[in-house]
Amino acid sequence: MKASISLCALAVLAPVLATPLGKRQDFSKIDYPPGTGVLHEYPPGTGENLHEYPPGTGENLHEYPPGTGENLHEYPPGTGENLPFYPGTGAPNPNFKFTSTYQIHATPDQVVNGTTNPVFTGGLPGAEAIYTFGIDVNNESICYFIKLTGFRGEYQSPAKTATHVHEAAKGRNGPPRLAFPNPSGDGDVRLSVGCPFTTGLIVNGADTGAGFKLAQIEANPSGFFADLHSSLAVPGAVRGQFP
Repeated sequence: MKASISLCALAVLAPVLATPLGKRQDFSKIDYPPGTGVLHEYPPGTGENLHEYPPGTGENLHEYPPGTGENLHEYPPGTGENLPFYPGTGAPNPNFKFTSTYQIHATPDQVVNGTTNPVFTGGLPGAEAIYTFGIDVNNESICYFIKLTGFRGEYQSPAKTATHVHEAAKGRNGPPRLAFPNPSGDGDVRLSVGCPFTTGLIVNGADTGAGFKLAQIEANPSGFFADLHSSLAVPGAVRGQFP
C-alpha cells in the first residue's frame, strides 16, 4: 500500500519536478480557491491525488479559506475546536459531553401574548430561528448554537438580552429562565454560540433564573420554549417549543 501511494505521489509531482526551478509554481503562496479544497481535495496539479498535503501547500494553515472546509463537522486545530457547536453547521462538538441535546425550530406563528388568556400575535413575519442546546446537568452547564434569519428592528426586552428560554407549555406564557447573547452578524443570517446564565429580569426581588436547575428542562422539556424579541414584535419575533 505504501509503495502504491509513493508511486502515485511521484506520478503527480513528476511534471513539477521536471520543470526548471525558475519556472516552477511557488507552492508556498497557494491559497485553495473557493470550493476546491474540502480538506482532502486539492486544486488540479497541486497534489490532488496525494494522501497528505505536500510541504508549502497549506498544511500549516490555522484557518481554511472560504469554501475549503469551513462547513465540515469537525475542524482542524485552531478553527473552532473549542466551541460547543461548529459555526458552519451547528453540529455538536464531540469534545463537549452533554447529558441531553435539543433542537428547536422557532417561528412567528407560535408567539403568544398575555398570561391569563394568551392570544397568538403572529410574531415577526419572515423571521425564523434554529436553537440547538446541549445540557450537562452534572456541571449545571448549557451550551447553545442559535441561527436567526429574517430579523428586523432592534432587540428589545426588559431582560439583559432579548434571546431566552422561558418556562411554559405550548400556547402559554411564562417567565424567562435563561438569557443568551443576542445573535449577531452581517446580512440576513445572525449567529450566537457559547455557554451562559441568569436573565437579568427581576420579579419579586429575584432574577427569574435564580435557583433554576437545568434538570428541570430534562425532566419536562415540553414545558419550556425558546424565543427572541424585536422592537417590531415585543411579545416575540419567533418562538419554538422544546421537543
